[in-house]
Amino acid sequence: MSVQKPQSAVLPQRPAQFWLVGSCAFTSMASMRICDAMLPAFAQDFSVTQGRAAGAISAFALAYGVLQLLYGPLGDRFGKTRVIGLATLACTVGSVLAAMAPSMEWLVAARVLSGGAAAGIIPLAMAWIGDTVPYQGRQAVLAQLLGATVFGMISGQWVGGALAHAWGWRSAFWVLALLFCCAGMFLTRQLAAAQPRVQSTPAGLVEGFQSVLRNPWARVVLLVTALEGAFAFSALAFIPSDLHLRFGLSMPVAGGLVALYGVGGLVYSRAAKRMLARWREPELARAGGICIGVAFAAMALAPHWSFIPPACLLAGFGFYALHNTLQANATQMVPAARGTAVSLFACSLFLGQSAGIFGAAWVVDHLGASAVFAVCGAGLFMVGAVFAMLLQRQGPP
Repeated sequence: MSVQKPQSAVLPQRPAQFWLVGSCAFTSMASMRICDAMLPAFAQDFSVTQGRAAGAISAFALAYGVLQLLYGPLGDRFGKTRVIGLATLACTVGSVLAAMAPSMEWLVAARVLSGGAAAGIIPLAMAWIGDTVPYQGRQAVLAQLLGATVFGMISGQWVGGALAHAWGWRSAFWVLALLFCCAGMFLTRQLAAAQPRVQSTPAGLVEGFQSVLRNPWARVVLLVTALEGAFAFSALAFIPSDLHLRFGLSMPVAGGLVALYGVGGLVYSRAAKRMLARWREPELARAGGICIGVAFAAMALAPHWSFIPPACLLAGFGFYALHNTLQANATQMVPAARGTAVSLFACSLFLGQSAGIFGAAWVVDHLGASAVFAVCGAGLFMVGAVFAMLLQRQGPP
C-alpha cells in the first residue's frame, strides 16, 4: 500500500507532462545508443579503425557527463521541465549536424553537441520525479521512466542499425532530429500554456555542489555509479561489432540481438513493483550484479552466437535492477538541491562511461572484445556485491 498510494495520488495530476517528459527521455536514450551498431559503417566511410569510430560514442558520453554540472543548478532554479524542453530542442541541432558530417572529426563534434544538450533531459526528469513522488513509491515510478528510456535504447540500437543498413547511417540521424524537434516543441508549448512559476535554488551554485559532496553517502553513491558506468556501457558499446566480426552476423541482426539487453531492462521495469514488495534494496542490488556479471562472462566465452540473446536479456535485467536502486538513492541524497545532486549522479555515470569506452577501445584493438566482456562482468559482479553491503550498513533513507 505504501508503494501504490503515492503513485495513484501523484501521476494523474500532470499526465501530459509525464508523457512528454517520457518522450524526451526516450529520444535522448535513442540518441545515446544510436551509434552502437554504426561503428563498422563509420570505420568504412571515414577510413578509421573501430577504436577511432567509437569516438562518436565516447564523445557523446563525455559531453553528457560534464554538462550535468550546468543543468542540475539550472533545473533547480528555472524549473526542471522547462529546461528539459529547451534541451530537447537543442538536441535537434546536434542530430542535423551529425547527419551532414563530411568527416569523422565533424561527426565527433556533432556528437559532443548532442551529448551536451541531452544532458539536460533524463537526470532532470529523475529529479522532477523526486520532487513529486515520496521516496516510498519513487523507485516504482522511476521504473516507469526506465521503460521510456529502455524503449529509446532499443530503438537506437536496433532501428538505428536497420535504418543505417537500408538507407545509410545518415538517415538514422535525420529521423532522430525529427523526433527531438517534435518532443521538444510539444513540451515547451504545454509548459507555456501552463505558465509555470520560476523556481528558486535553496543554495547558490557552489553551495549546492558542496552540500552534495560533503555528504558521505552521496560520495559513495557517486563512486559506485562511476564504476557501474565504466563497466556496463563500455561492454555494451562493442557487442554489435563483436557479433558482426566474430560470428559474421549482419549489423541489423546484431543490433536486433543486442536490443534484447533493453528488453531485459523492460522486463525489470514491469516487474519492479512486485520485486520491490518482496526484496529490500540491498538484495536487489546484489541480484543485479550477479545477473549482469554472469551474462557478460557468457558473452566472453560464447562459442556460438545463439548464446548471446539470453545473455543480453539477463544483462539488461541485471543492469537495471542495480541501476534503478542507485537512481532511487541519488534522488534522496540531498533533497534541498535535488537537481544538482541527480546531475552529479549522471555526471559520474557518464564520465565513467566515457573513461570505460576509452579504455575498452584500446583493449578491443589489442586483445579483442571478449577480454572487455570478461573484465566488465567481473567488475559489475563486485560493484553489485559491495554496494549491497554498503546499503545494509546505511539503512533506509
